[in-house]
Amino acid sequence: MGRSRGFTFKQFHINHDRCAMKVGTDGILLGAWAPVEQVRRVLDIGTGSGLIALMLAQRSISDCFIDAVELDKDAAAQARENVAASPWAERVAIIERAIQDYQGEPYDLIVSNPPYFVAGQSFSDPVRALARHTGALDSHALLAACNRLLSPNGQVALVLPTAMADEILCISAHYDLHGICYTAVITREGKEANRVLLLLGRGLNRCERGSIVIHSADGGYSDRYIHLTSPYYLKM
Repeated sequence: MGRSRGFTFKQFHINHDRCAMKVGTDGILLGAWAPVEQVRRVLDIGTGSGLIALMLAQRSISDCFIDAVELDKDAAAQARENVAASPWAERVAIIERAIQDYQGEPYDLIVSNPPYFVAGQSFSDPVRALARHTGALDSHALLAACNRLLSPNGQVALVLPTAMADEILCISAHYDLHGICYTAVITREGKEANRVLLLLGRGLNRCERGSIVIHSADGGYSDRYIHLTSPYYLKM
């Protein structure tokens, strides 16, 4: 299950050697956490290897269809291969396009594990830099796309660094998107949260705040993390 061999889950396999961003905890958390009950149309912005799209396909209703948009040519090609080899090839479509140029019908759920390193931060791999620099898709561009493509009662689920989540909450009101759920992600019990699972929706909402711990103090996975991810991980 290493980086070169991809990552095998209980119901599907992800190859990611041609993707700048590999399978990681952020994407797995979002795919396991985003609400899909009775959702029939999903948009995954910046799908990469197709990980989140396939995770949502696994636990959504059988007539839920997922469009997954990816700008990078190699990543989009590999995502198509991953989808084709999965049990949900008829329900997931990979679209090679910038989200700013994408036109689609309104979606019930939009998910994204967006770029979050600021311009100027260096990477040796320019493709990895594009995948993670906010210059490719900043907060305003992401929220504008969500506002344009989201149905009136739809929701947006994101995984973000804490500082970027706070920024998103500050500017999302301009797009009539407001916090519904703010879940701080703590990698190990006793540490500060460094990620946030954020759910946005139309209109003013009471934002429910909470947290999830990945590793307990003894180094094992927490009960809540196991509950979320056990449908996917082979050895959990």
